[in-house]
Amino acid sequence: MKHDQDVKAAIVVAGRDAAAREVLEQELRKRYDADYLIVVCDHPAELGTRVEEVLAAGIPVALVIGGVGAQDPDGIEVLAAIRAIDSTASRVAAVRWGEFDAARPLFDAVTAGKIDHWVVQPVQAPDEDFHRAITGFLSEWDSRHGGGFEAASERGQQMLSTLGLVSPELPVIVLRFGKKRSALVNPSNLEIADAFGLMTPIPAGEVFDVAVLGAGPAGLAAAVYASSEGLRTVVVEPEAIGGQAGTSSMIRNFPGFSQGVSGSTLAWEAWQQAWLFGTTFVYMRDAEGLSREDGHYRLRLSAGATLTARAVVITTGASYRRLDVPTLDNLQGRGVFYGAGVSEAPAMRGQNVFVAGGGNSAGQAAIHLARWADHVTVLVRGESLADTMSDYLVREISAAPNVDVTHRVEVVDGAGADHLESLVLMDRQSGALRSVPADALFVLIGSQPRTEWLGASVARDQWGFILTGPDLLGAGGGHWPLDRPPMPLETSLPGVFAAGDVRAGSIKRVASAVGEGAATIPFVHRWLEAMTVPHAA
Repeated sequence: MKHDQDVKAAIVVAGRDAAAREVLEQELRKRYDADYLIVVCDHPAELGTRVEEVLAAGIPVALVIGGVGAQDPDGIEVLAAIRAIDSTASRVAAVRWGEFDAARPLFDAVTAGKIDHWVVQPVQAPDEDFHRAITGFLSEWDSRHGGGFEAASERGQQMLSTLGLVSPELPVIVLRFGKKRSALVNPSNLEIADAFGLMTPIPAGEVFDVAVLGAGPAGLAAAVYASSEGLRTVVVEPEAIGGQAGTSSMIRNFPGFSQGVSGSTLAWEAWQQAWLFGTTFVYMRDAEGLSREDGHYRLRLSAGATLTARAVVITTGASYRRLDVPTLDNLQGRGVFYGAGVSEAPAMRGQNVFVAGGGNSAGQAAIHLARWADHVTVLVRGESLADTMSDYLVREISAAPNVDVTHRVEVVDGAGADHLESLVLMDRQSGALRSVPADALFVLIGSQPRTEWLGASVARDQWGFILTGPDLLGAGGGHWPLDRPPMPLETSLPGVFAAGDVRAGSIKRVASAVGEGAATIPFVHRWLEAMTVPHAA
């Protein structure tokens, strides 16, 4: 197959309707021909062969677009068969506008994992709605396409040698600024951020209207609404924007994204909104203390930093719970991973992978990993996934040919020299142990709130989640200091609010966290207005 060596990847088109196929080809060639190889297959039965030919020529396949509808009644099954040939290509069903009978089968096919996306056939030239969808699919494919992390590769060894580094502690980050090169050996997040100039100094003496602690979905939503309404807003984030949601490969039940959206994309868009409205972001700083001084709240941050705000919104979220298995802790990053594993997924090609957890994050991780892994096993402590996971994910897992679910089991041990080699699983009913070969384990077994830094300053429940609103007046009481009742989402410190996963009783969904974050701002306004009203003598 002849092709330009500079093409990024291929877009393969198939369908029986010659007119529709021609329109698709014309739209794709006019817009993407310079960067992508456009391959057209006249007969859907030959689609698999054409994809194999493209791959054999050393070109990755980004999209396979196939007709679905009256002209292609078997279109969904034709696209579904591509997964066995190329597990990383995105399969896109192209349907004519007005063929509403095809809608339900399309949605069911996405849920069952038979296709990845759908798009309406172009109806005009140029059709910008069509291209908005296609560029989105290409962007998603590009973000997850890669070779994964390989420690001490030949190329990596050459780079280390050039830098004069002999057996350094990994990871090593090479910085290039013009002709100047330098290296950071096993740096902290703070050192990396400082090297890239991300450590924005906090202006001395500045008093913010509201300080938001945490840049997950709740925190970003609070920042967007606060800054868009004219409040001087600062967000403090110790790691990366997005929180746990930022590691999700695909969130399909977030309102407004019919095709689904990755957690990183959602977080990036929200960050841009907040930043454009004027939010100040302070990165790589942990909150270490909160106190009230001279009518303002003073936040003590790591590395000796402090900031002052008239109101505070705590959205520090929760961190993944650990297995507390020493053998596996020693293999973290070498086959054992906490989180959804978006960046590690491409390195799982042909591997036997396990996912521990029964929630939505675990389900999303299993489906994503199944694109690369030879086999994925979901390990669930309970009797059924339906009790803890959204129905669309349960159905998608059931339909995935290389994903199995094992119930009433937990990981109690493992083994491996330099990398994970096996796991020991315990049956929760009988207590029986069995060892299974394993190349990787992704752990998503719940979370614990990031609230230990608060000490006794803010009332929390027995698990460490922050009490808010009416819960402060419930059984035991004594947590609320004022005569007026606490506002919804207000903590035991008046003017300090909590939203998202860190709050007791919150619904662990991304949309819920966004809603709570946004909902805090009207209460912040109410608090700030009350502070400016002079008290009677």
